[in-house]
Amino acid sequence: MPNQSRPKVKKSRALGIALTPKAVKYFEARPYPPGEHGRGRKQNSDYKVRLLEKQRLRAQYDLSEKQMARAYDRAKKAEGKTGEALVIELERRLDALVLRSGIARTIYQARQMVGHGHIEVNGGKVDKPSFRVRPDDVVMVRERSRNKPLFQVAREGGFAPDGETPRYLQVNLKALAFRLDRDPNRKEIPVICDEQLVVEYYAR
Repeated sequence: MPNQSRPKVKKSRALGIALTPKAVKYFEARPYPPGEHGRGRKQNSDYKVRLLEKQRLRAQYDLSEKQMARAYDRAKKAEGKTGEALVIELERRLDALVLRSGIARTIYQARQMVGHGHIEVNGGKVDKPSFRVRPDDVVMVRERSRNKPLFQVAREGGFAPDGETPRYLQVNLKALAFRLDRDPNRKEIPVICDEQLVVEYYAR
């Protein structure tokens, strides 16, 4: 399973990004890596900088290394900049869009919702978090799952993201549904990453 057992707060501090809402307050209080030498100076080689950036992107989508490498291979074949194509490729994953829509609170919760069969695309059940959503696809919580407490919270906006919903999504939380209007633009995707460093890591 790609989901790591390492505590999310510790992982957030190691990578320099808050991976869950709960991690935000802990990260603000201790904005340095965990461990006895977390605040010490560290020598960062070019390789280490690129590796860290790749790990940061991987963690924000909760991917295994194999999944990440496959996404990079697909992005290489796309038109335009490989780094931007990579982030757009990852953003079109079903679990990522369930998170962005406000139906789930974290990427880990979104993955579980999909994996447990609570989500359908265009009227058919999809239980693969890696499923790539296409423009005009309609995603919603399945009828039999809508009365579960988790989805009642989502319906009332309890998991809605801070700030605006990304413009590439048309969301109806009351209906627990959304549509991907178009492919995202890199600048609209709320992930923290210098994707060019990720490309350099894989191209080495």
